Amino acid sequence: MAEEQSRYSRLAEITKLINMKLDLREVLQHVVTAISEEIMRCDSVGIYLPQEDGTFRGYVGKPEVINGMTLDMHVVDPEYDLLMKEVIETRTSIYIPDTSKDSRPDKRAVEAFKIKSLLVSPIYYEQELYGLVYLFDYGIPMNLTQSEIESVEAYVNMAAVAIRNANNLTRKQALIEEKQLLLNVTRDLSLCSSLQEALDRCFFYLGKVLNNQNIGAHFVDPFAERQIRPASLSKDSDWTEEEWMETHYQLKVDHSKDRLFKEVIDTKQSLMVPDVSKDERVNEDACRVFGIQAMYMIPLVAVGEVLGTITVVNLKEKGYSFSRSAMQLAESIVDATAPVLSNLIYMEKQELIIQQRTSELRQKNKELEGAFTELKQISQEKELILNSAGEGIFGMDLKGRITFSNPSATELLGYDYENEVIGLCFYSILKSELLAMDQFYDFASYEKSKKNRSHTDEYFIRKNGELFPVEYVITPQRQEDKTVGYVTTFKDVTSRKQMEEKIRYHAYYDSITNIPNRVLFQDRLIQALTFSQMHNRSMAILFLDLDRFKKINDTFGHGFGDSVLKEVAHRLEKVIPKEATVSRQGGDEFIILLPSVDGQNEAIHCAKGILNAFSNPFMINNQEIAIKTSIGISLYPDNGITAETLVKHADVAMYKAKEMTGNQYQVYTPDIENRSLETIRLENDLYKALDQGNEFTLYYQPKFDVRSHTIIGVEALIRWKHPSLGLLPPKDFIPLAEETGLITKLGEWVLEESCRQMKEWYDNGLTNLSVSANLSPQQFKQNDLISIVKRILEETDLPPQNLELELTENLIIHNTEKTLSMIQALKRLGVKISIDDFGTGFSSLGYLKDFPVDTLKIDKTFIDDITINDNNAAITNTIITLARSLQLDVIAEGVETKEQIDFLKHNGCYLIQGFYFSRPVLPDQFVEKYTKISNKKGEK
Repeated sequence: MAEEQSRYSRLAEITKLINMKLDLREVLQHVVTAISEEIMRCDSVGIYLPQEDGTFRGYVGKPEVINGMTLDMHVVDPEYDLLMKEVIETRTSIYIPDTSKDSRPDKRAVEAFKIKSLLVSPIYYEQELYGLVYLFDYGIPMNLTQSEIESVEAYVNMAAVAIRNANNLTRKQALIEEKQLLLNVTRDLSLCSSLQEALDRCFFYLGKVLNNQNIGAHFVDPFAERQIRPASLSKDSDWTEEEWMETHYQLKVDHSKDRLFKEVIDTKQSLMVPDVSKDERVNEDACRVFGIQAMYMIPLVAVGEVLGTITVVNLKEKGYSFSRSAMQLAESIVDATAPVLSNLIYMEKQELIIQQRTSELRQKNKELEGAFTELKQISQEKELILNSAGEGIFGMDLKGRITFSNPSATELLGYDYENEVIGLCFYSILKSELLAMDQFYDFASYEKSKKNRSHTDEYFIRKNGELFPVEYVITPQRQEDKTVGYVTTFKDVTSRKQMEEKIRYHAYYDSITNIPNRVLFQDRLIQALTFSQMHNRSMAILFLDLDRFKKINDTFGHGFGDSVLKEVAHRLEKVIPKEATVSRQGGDEFIILLPSVDGQNEAIHCAKGILNAFSNPFMINNQEIAIKTSIGISLYPDNGITAETLVKHADVAMYKAKEMTGNQYQVYTPDIENRSLETIRLENDLYKALDQGNEFTLYYQPKFDVRSHTIIGVEALIRWKHPSLGLLPPKDFIPLAEETGLITKLGEWVLEESCRQMKEWYDNGLTNLSVSANLSPQQFKQNDLISIVKRILEETDLPPQNLELELTENLIIHNTEKTLSMIQALKRLGVKISIDDFGTGFSSLGYLKDFPVDTLKIDKTFIDDITINDNNAAITNTIITLARSLQLDVIAEGVETKEQIDFLKHNGCYLIQGFYFSRPVLPDQFVEKYTKISNKKGEK
């Protein structure tokens, strides 16, 4: 009685432990302890759990080490242990009191452990086997009674409940994790806008699930006789995609003849090949070259069509296979990916598909024309062809009644069965306001020609009354030159119509800002002119150009610039009258049509409102930036009576407004246009001057070291000796040269002439000087800039260290590989590099550490009021400190006063350039000035 109470107490305690949801190993350890305490004559108790290969491995037991082996090293195989096999099959406990008289136990284990008696009990619950319990001795038989065996079975039942609960919990957790992963897959795929992006997400999740990154995709090419071609490779694969592709082409892999690919595509089922050397279906050459040991191939199936395959390969070991659960999850990921890929392929090839389908439709109509003569005798073969056609096909008698309908036609028309369609009048499914719905039409008089009648802009009516656009062809069915009926072939063109509508939209609206483009604006302008002429009303045009927009684009990139244009369009639409039209003409130009104004003041009022709207900074991608605009105004009829004239005059006025430092408006007047003509004439003169080459000259402004009172170099500054306008400074023609692209030719002339002059001074003993020449952004972008500089140095025989090239800060702040490589190439030639206008760019100063420059030039705008403006003084001091920390030279330009020099010297800037020492001079004057300064230094 005491033993029974103790047993019940143990069972109750184990039940409590199970309900507490403790770790499975901990609960089973209690079961083992309870059995060993109750059956004290047994020397070992062990619980063995099933493995995927059909064996059972030790999990918990007493003792934990037997014959020097831990329990988890013990594996029992039912192929060798017939006792285990019988227990598994019968699901009953078997006790062998004397192993010497029973051949069922594995003799190897019996002899190794000296087992005399043995009890094996199955752990099962609700007909499911969860494991086995072994009780045995080490030489002294246990002599178990039936009551003791039943006690063991009671504890084993508790183990079954614990394992069942743990398995259920594990399965639930795994199911939740799988569902969450599939939700993540679906979410990520929904955000993909390209094939490569979708494949990358698919590869990422497959690699995560299968713990293998060697994943590749092959697509079926629908336009190349269903050839399979390599498409994409995981970025984390052991192969690079370039090598992977190249190897395919070098091997001339023909996937259409690859039995493994063909089987996966034909069956639409996945295949796992644990050892490619043992499977005759694989391509041996490809496996050898790629180093494939095992492979897992999954078909990409969307809407019943195979798009291609996803292949996961093992490059390290043969005989490798994934778990069934992992493969099921991997196939779910691929199933989720396939429709996304199908849709993206469809979007990318829409036009090609439309053309292909149209061509196929015409071809099928020709093929069907001969087949329809035998339609009345419908053979099984022709019926199958008809039923499998993707287009809708139905036949009609001479009165227009439908006599048959293929499944596609029945489905497209919204009916469930063919019988519902048969007997309908053709005009009951065709939307037509000219004919009654129940009218039967004599097609014999309607269609006398033998040619097909094609219709492309019609609508059919579904059973529920819904309309859908179709293309259809009516083909007469003839027997012995007599029309006996008609066959209509049609297809739903809803997708194509939607695309055409989208194309029409983009024909009239700007793709970046979604406001009217030049075409739509021109149409509205013509309408407004007609209205103004008929009603004797005034109208106005406002032409806008964003100030310094090119600099924003160059600094932040075109994507940022597009965001600016969108925000500009949004602000303009908010501030202009409702009846007005704002249009983007291209680039950073906008034009506004005020279709009816009372006069010039109303147009000016609108322009002021626009300027006021631009007074607040723009917040683009968390970057605050100030945008201003210049506005030109022209009015009808004061400034023109045609659309072309009004736009032209508004454009001219806009350029005048831009000359007034920007953020201004200007109403057109005739004298403005005359000044624009002067600019055109100056442009023509510039072209001629460059051809002749004798109207330009270089002045040289010395650079001084205030510590040694010596000249360290000169900057070459161009002047234009215009035949009629006299000597022009750079500000009068350099912007025009940049605008027209002539700056590259002009810059090359400056570089060549300054090197020639420096070489002359060098030969005369001025070997310690260097000449500086400015490089424009257009010159820097030339692909042959390095070869040009090298050629000039070689032709003039000037030592490279005596040439310094000045680059503007805004030219190099983009820390791009090309910019860096260009500067490094110049440095390899031996020339010096300085940054001009330093401190005026849009960027931080952190880029300097990446560029091999020699000198920073502090911009004149900081020097002008350095002694009275604390901000400029602080900036200048920061630049000097920065240059010193980077071990760069620093020179101040535009120095004109003694106070400025004192400030610079006090803060550690000793290199000076400016009017205080010398204005730019001609070469002869420079030699005289240099000699005087050198003599003066010698006197000191």
